[in-house]
Order: sequence, then C-alpha cells, then structure tokens
Amino acid sequence: MNWEDALKDEIQKPYFQTLASTIKESRKTQTIYPSTQDMFRAFELTAFDQIKVVILGQDPYHGEGQANGLAFSVNKGQPLPPSLQNIFLEISTDLEIPKAIHGDLSSWAKQGVLLLNSIMSVAAHKPASHANLGWEVFTSHVIKQISEHRENVFFLLWGKFAQSKKYLINDIKHKILETTHPSPFSAHKGFLGSKHFSQVNQVHNIDWTLA
Repeated sequence: MNWEDALKDEIQKPYFQTLASTIKESRKTQTIYPSTQDMFRAFELTAFDQIKVVILGQDPYHGEGQANGLAFSVNKGQPLPPSLQNIFLEISTDLEIPKAIHGDLSSWAKQGVLLLNSIMSVAAHKPASHANLGWEVFTSHVIKQISEHRENVFFLLWGKFAQSKKYLINDIKHKILETTHPSPFSAHKGFLGSKHFSQVNQVHNIDWTLA
C-alpha cells in the first residue's frame, strides 16, 4: 500500500473536488497557508508503508512564513511557536537531550512520523478559517487507512480535537497515547511529563534530535 492507493478514490469524490476548487479560487484573492507546493508535504516526506507515528494537529499556523505542510513544524529561521517550544521541552526532559534550536521537523517525517493537520489549509491570520470545507473528512479517511493497513503505529493525540479522531483507530493493532495539547494554556495539565516520546522509542527507534 502507498499513498496513491490509499487516497486515489477519496480525492475523486465530489466533496474533495469542491474542496480543491474552493482553495484554488481563494488563493486568487487571499493569502492561504501553506503554499500550494507544501500542501501535501506530510505525505511526500512520510511514505505510507514507513509510518511509525502519527502526530495529529488541528490546522496550520496562520502567520506569515510559518506553515510548511507539517503539523507543528516551521522552517529554519522562523521563531518557535509556543506549542513547539513545549514539545521540545518535553522531548528534552523525557529523553535527556538538548532542546532543538529550530523548528523544521522534516527529519522526523523522513523517519516515519506523519505530521498531519486535520484541517490542511488556513487563511492568513484567521485560525480555523478552513474548518468544515471538507478537510476533516479527508484526514479522517487518511487515519482510517493507516489504522486498517498498517500495524504498531503510535497515534499521539494531544488535546480534545485530536482525541475526537480516536474512534477511527483500531486500538488492538495500534498504540494510542493521549494527553493535553502542548499549547501554553494546557501543556502543564498533562502534556509536560507525559513521556510520549520515550514510550514511542520503546518500540520504534526515532531520532527526535534536530541537527
């Protein structure tokens, strides 16, 4: 199974065709993140048959230069968003490694960590502006395909939004780890100290350091 097999029927459905058309038209008059070339970057960097971990975000960063197609990730040179700072803090304390100094998570993606936003686009400076356009249906399909066709995947569900997708996952075949969102509003209520990264590494050898 590869991404083409997993998604070819879904992207032909009317809802997805409408979604794609809506975003294409929106780009003519608005700034939409991420860029067209980065929209499906999570799938490009993480092969379907190599998925070991799924980290589920809500929607892309909506500030200039932030969103790069990978959930929670920003390109090198960009300031670290608060949630990503807390992710790095938890990794540092959990695995006893130095905190990363940049936010480009592509090295994780290439090791089998699917960094998937449930809503895969956003209008500039308007968080959740592309909710209910169809992305939620598409990414639910993605999760179901992973659950059905892969084994021993760790699903890291941080916060209530991510946890709302739990029903899509076969918890006999896969491991589901849940805690609060890493945002400053909730990180201290469970995320910090959750030790999700060391739990993953008991099964999968992911190098969470960022060179």
